[in-house]
Amino acid sequence: MFFEFGIKDIVDILLVALVLYYIYRLMRESRSLNVFIGIMVFIVVWLFVSQVLQMRLLGSILDKLVSVGVIALIVLFQDDIRKFLYNLGAHQQMKRFTSLFSSRGKDKDSKEVKETIMPIVMASMNMSKSKVGALIVIERSVPLDDIVLTGDLIDATINQRLIENVFFKNSPLHDGAMVISKKRIKAAGCILPVSHDLDIPKELGLRHRAAMGISQESDAVAVVVSEETGGISVAVKGNFRLRLSAEELESILTKELG
Repeated sequence: MFFEFGIKDIVDILLVALVLYYIYRLMRESRSLNVFIGIMVFIVVWLFVSQVLQMRLLGSILDKLVSVGVIALIVLFQDDIRKFLYNLGAHQQMKRFTSLFSSRGKDKDSKEVKETIMPIVMASMNMSKSKVGALIVIERSVPLDDIVLTGDLIDATINQRLIENVFFKNSPLHDGAMVISKKRIKAAGCILPVSHDLDIPKELGLRHRAAMGISQESDAVAVVVSEETGGISVAVKGNFRLRLSAEELESILTKELG
């Protein structure tokens, strides 16, 4: 049996190890590591009882628990499973593959990206100078329809003056988030999921935690202007870029939205 161990078995073991490692990382990020460890202990006990000791009665009971447990895990961890599938589809190699089927010209795309990001950059700089708090979320491939419905619909072209007016301190919509989708301002005053990540610096406020939350649950790009310091930040894929200049903000948005 030992000499029948071949390349296919090595690949099989490596793939299983890779899947377990990825699940481990996912559970650790969602603060469900103890649950993951408990599941692994249960699986080891189940295999030991049914395969090694071959206890038929206890093994059959554990078999039933495993079959029901799979459904229970799907229900309990549906958000984590969705995040896993999103990360799989949003992988850079997958994006390159899907881009082969795009028929749009690069020059046209570059011009449209500039038209989208320049009003955001200019408005962010003006609000930064005046220390006006703002939170702008730019939708990419993951739809944010559920987020849009939590705010007031606008559906207007992206305009620097409109962005600044929405986040003016006396505006009734300035506390929420603005959502930009398909090169239009879809809504303002929207409610975002707040990240409870303990790694977020304590000096960052609720706007930054909301920006981090939406960047963790989707592929959206979130631009934050701090009301306390006037600093400009960007949250992308669960990571912050802090204290950005106009050039840095433009460069990041061009890279992420291009």
